[in-house]
Amino acid sequence: MDLTQRPPRSFRVRLGNYVILARMLDKGRATLARKNGEYNYNSPTDQRLVQFLGFDPDALLKELATGKGDGEILEWVQAHSKTPRSPWEIEAWSAFMEKRGPDSDAETLAFFAEILGKSSKTREDVKTWFEAGELDDYVSFGGKA
Repeated sequence: MDLTQRPPRSFRVRLGNYVILARMLDKGRATLARKNGEYNYNSPTDQRLVQFLGFDPDALLKELATGKGDGEILEWVQAHSKTPRSPWEIEAWSAFMEKRGPDSDAETLAFFAEILGKSSKTREDVKTWFEAGELDDYVSFGGKA
């Protein structure tokens, strides 16, 4: 996985019905290979999943270093989560995360505008954190906003 050449999978790609997880695995594998570019493993977005499930991201990185595939890593995550979740909780959380925009406080709105402004000064249709992140991925690898 070379994230200097292409972005990680979308936030929306689901593994075990969890958003974020596939992307986090891509960033973890790239970090281990020292090919993560500007992508950070255990980022604030990754932390949303870590908090939801209660697993240790450092232990996950060690597990990724063993060369296991996505299915095996999913089993590991489920086995090592301190807060096991039912299918309906996973679905509700993932759906919420896909629609999650910035909180309405001035500081968060300004931060969101700053992040969005790095990719586009004119895109008023971008309303969620996932949309802003995906636009950044696209622009970072040559796309036009």
